[in-house]
Amino acid sequence: MRRALELAQSAWGLTHPNPMVGAVLVEDGKIVGEGATAPDGGPHAERLALLARGKKPRAGATLYVTMEPCSTVGRTGACTDAIIAAGVKKVVVGTIDPNPAHAGKGYEVLRAAGIEVTTGVIEAECQDLNLIFNHWITTGTPLLAAKTATTLDGRIACRTGDSRWITGLVARADVMRWRRLFPAIAVGAGTLMQDNPRLTSRIEGVEEWCPVRFVFDGLLRSVTDKTLPAVYSDEFRARTIVVTTPHGGMGYVRKLRDLGVEVWVMPSTTQRVAFVDFRRKCADAGISGVYFEGGAQLLSQLLRDAQIDYLFSYRAPMILGDDRAKPMMNGLRTEKLINAVRLTDVRHTVLGDDMLARGKVVYPEKMFVDETVFSLR
Repeated sequence: MRRALELAQSAWGLTHPNPMVGAVLVEDGKIVGEGATAPDGGPHAERLALLARGKKPRAGATLYVTMEPCSTVGRTGACTDAIIAAGVKKVVVGTIDPNPAHAGKGYEVLRAAGIEVTTGVIEAECQDLNLIFNHWITTGTPLLAAKTATTLDGRIACRTGDSRWITGLVARADVMRWRRLFPAIAVGAGTLMQDNPRLTSRIEGVEEWCPVRFVFDGLLRSVTDKTLPAVYSDEFRARTIVVTTPHGGMGYVRKLRDLGVEVWVMPSTTQRVAFVDFRRKCADAGISGVYFEGGAQLLSQLLRDAQIDYLFSYRAPMILGDDRAKPMMNGLRTEKLINAVRLTDVRHTVLGDDMLARGKVVYPEKMFVDETVFSLR
């Protein structure tokens, strides 16, 4: 199963909106076929592993697969049908298919055909692999994830704005890996104007990858200067989408569109975009996950609106000890720990001298925001 998990990870970021799945066919204790989910529309891992064998498996062959085989006929046919036709008599599965329409049905089909099915092997790791898909298929909306890099006392920059670099090379390389997974990255106008980030995944030995690049700019401040940010003029500019409001001005909207940059003008009575509307627009566009990298104003707005689904929190072993240094997020009035926002299903990773804590965001039943009480139920 660990080999199947490695194979699934080899499809990192390539299968959206489908999950990453790995499969291994074993005969007499030896691997005779392997497969990983092909890009959307291509063969599933189970079929590829069976095809790799080159002939019908021997009696007693076992198929290991990280996710429950699909049991419905899509563009590639049901994997359960392929397994049954191949004569495999034992299937070992990492995790159930989270799709409510499919969950458990693949097991039923295989067992009805006389196949022995073992489930829950390395289950937590197999589930964690498909964070984006699991959220997308159960909610119909994209996973909105926030990334922060802070000191031990929760600061993202000195009072002067100096922030390069809080985390080290290993942690920053890990960010590039997550950028490669998510279909889209998002930043606010302030971060864009201050840092002029490229917002691509740059991994040594791998071709530079550009996801969809969202820029949240309710007033189109980032378009007013003669020198435009790189994301509006580089070779990937067609993958940049500026999310704005009617208050930004149609002249700037036309300027961006003339440059080949897409613009989403979202309805709003203020200069801020409603994240509920943004979620819906992403869902309509088939964008299953967005990785928000800042800045603090954008992330704080996400937090106040209870719209962060998942958090990546990188922490460096340094302390600023300055109450005027810039905090990671703000805007809540948390007077009791019971009202704190928490993480569940937390995973910790040591990255050189730094630490990554990541997990699902759970909001309290009531949140206190700018002296207003919001019930989240």
